[in-house]
Amino acid sequence: MLEKFERFPLTFGVTPIEHLPRLSAAIGGKIEVYAKRDDCNSGLAFGGNKLRKLEYIVPDILASGADTLVSIGGVQSNHTRMVAATAAKLGLKCVVVQEKWVPHHDAVYDRVGNILLTRLMGADSRLVEDEFDIGIRESWEKAMQSVRDAGGKPYGIPAGASVHKYGGLGYVGFAEEVRSQEAELGFKFDYVIVCVVTGSTFGGMIVGFAADGRADRVIGIDASGTLEQTRAQVRAIVDNTAEPRRSGAPGRRQRDRHQPRLRLSRLRCSEQGDQRCDPPCGPHRGDDDRPGL
Repeated sequence: MLEKFERFPLTFGVTPIEHLPRLSAAIGGKIEVYAKRDDCNSGLAFGGNKLRKLEYIVPDILASGADTLVSIGGVQSNHTRMVAATAAKLGLKCVVVQEKWVPHHDAVYDRVGNILLTRLMGADSRLVEDEFDIGIRESWEKAMQSVRDAGGKPYGIPAGASVHKYGGLGYVGFAEEVRSQEAELGFKFDYVIVCVVTGSTFGGMIVGFAADGRADRVIGIDASGTLEQTRAQVRAIVDNTAEPRRSGAPGRRQRDRHQPRLRLSRLRCSEQGDQRCDPPCGPHRGDDDRPGL
């Protein structure tokens, strides 16, 4: 499905699927929960799901002739860390806007963790007081203009690399990868459950799993608290991601195949010890062993 798109490798390759037996037992034992470990997918600044997306964006960056990557996230954004790492790998400059998306008031919150790594990798990290929003931000557009004003050529990467023409492709590839792993495992997953904020991880999965009729088995858990805005953004990402592979405009039936299933939820599972619940995907297999993810 992705043969026509260039990809710049930033990851190790196929990520493992890990069974989580204690979490499975904690929720009743009738469902077997697995995690696909995209949280350990690269040696580049600790990796993460954003690298799958950036692999398909980097060729466009290089073709553009830009000298500075400009992106945005929260103070402790893993996305801005990954953009900073990618810029360093490519030998480009980097400006990242870090807004106050989380109401956390620890005295060192803006000096440790992801933001510290971002700065160590040479990025110009700019703290902005604006609060959370998943859409295109004025602060990000101002940052790009500041690069132009200084004589540079910016390449803008929106929050989460999501509202970008290639932002969903990495997780189309994720679905293709899971299908090959299912063949090795000898079963298919019933559902895939994924956290959703800016939307392209979820949107890419929907398009990818639609190839074998499983788009409706991908369920997104909205962590932004903006359910309708998130659903609309995911809908747009799905359409943008699917469009290059279609012949002609989609009909109503084709659009329904890619309809996002999005829920507002809170999930706590760290006490079970399998892992913290922050991989890009938590597939599970039902007690009737039906295929699905």
